[in-house]
Amino acid sequence: MDYKGIEYLRGKLASKTSRIDARYRSYEMKHMADDFRISTPPQLRWWMYPLGWCGKAVDSLADRLVFDSFANDAYGINGIYNLNNKDILIRSAILGALICSCSFIYISENGEGFPMMQVIDAKRATGVIDPITNMLTEGYAILEADENGRPVLEAHLKPHETDIYSHGEFVQTYRHPAPYPLLVPVIYRPDAKRPFGHSRISRACMAIVDGAARTAKRSEISAEFYSFPQRYVLGMDPDAEQLEKWQITMSSLLRIDKDDDGDKPAVGQFAQQSMAPHLDQLKMFAGLFAGETGLTLDDLGFPSQNPSSSEAIKASHETLRLIARGAQKDFAVGLLNAGYLAACLRDGVEYKRNQLYETEVRWEPIFEPDVSALSGVGDAVQKIQSAFPEYFTEDKLRELTGI
Repeated sequence: MDYKGIEYLRGKLASKTSRIDARYRSYEMKHMADDFRISTPPQLRWWMYPLGWCGKAVDSLADRLVFDSFANDAYGINGIYNLNNKDILIRSAILGALICSCSFIYISENGEGFPMMQVIDAKRATGVIDPITNMLTEGYAILEADENGRPVLEAHLKPHETDIYSHGEFVQTYRHPAPYPLLVPVIYRPDAKRPFGHSRISRACMAIVDGAARTAKRSEISAEFYSFPQRYVLGMDPDAEQLEKWQITMSSLLRIDKDDDGDKPAVGQFAQQSMAPHLDQLKMFAGLFAGETGLTLDDLGFPSQNPSSSEAIKASHETLRLIARGAQKDFAVGLLNAGYLAACLRDGVEYKRNQLYETEVRWEPIFEPDVSALSGVGDAVQKIQSAFPEYFTEDKLRELTGI
């Protein structure tokens, strides 16, 4: 097989770094929205108003994707994941995939013949993907980096072997029985054009959050004028003693005497600014973001007037439920592929990928049922069971109710 080579993969990874950094900045609320320099005072143009909507979009979906186990597990994949901190491992892989469109599970041996798994984010790994199996035909990973992010230990992964590089120099080749590289992509929303998937933090999400951040920043600046309305004095004698600004702003009563001719200045106040336009615009951006991500205004900090029931909450999150269901199917492929290669490494046998066609990934219910929902499920199960005896097994009930 002709390989692209490690230099090609290094260049491919470098070309994606800026996009991945932009997603992480948005997720961690470190992204600074562009200032139009129209209404912001020059002293405050550097000020960044953090808004956590992108993080909310990722976390709200990641929290719904709870891995349960592998069904029909003929090769003991459950045991491999259980001994590799499966809760943290799988959640970390899912979170990285939602942020960057994909993450990678790197498989190695602990020296005692048992496979170890670790998650590597998309900023430190890449490869050439097989669109049929969604596994790599060639991979590259930065296993260790210095404090400046420069690679110290690298791996060039191929079927049956892994080449290790230290400080850019070849060190050794590690051979293994797995018929694919020991680097498995976990991908969110792959398609024919972009086999490595799409990020949950889309360009539309980042643009909407930028607009909302500018709105929140303008409202914060306007609040200063809203709190202390501007006043003016007309007809003051130029030789009169100047009034101190804070005294004019904070005093509830101002005393201005007449001059020698008996004239007095006119005191007035500018119309007080309203915060309503800023709140309306912020709510508009929240509606746009909710439509883009399948969330609701309640999720983004604009609570409805009446508390919703459990069924109403599920109905309002129907789009999110469909997104979560599709994400479960996407991630199941990556988790099963990683378990398959780990089983090959553990047993020292080159298993065929099609031998795992009956193994399935089981997930917890996307929405946990409450008491009323369980009551409705119980009635439905009883009626179906009377028509089709023994249709509902323990596994089917657990998949339906989570119990």
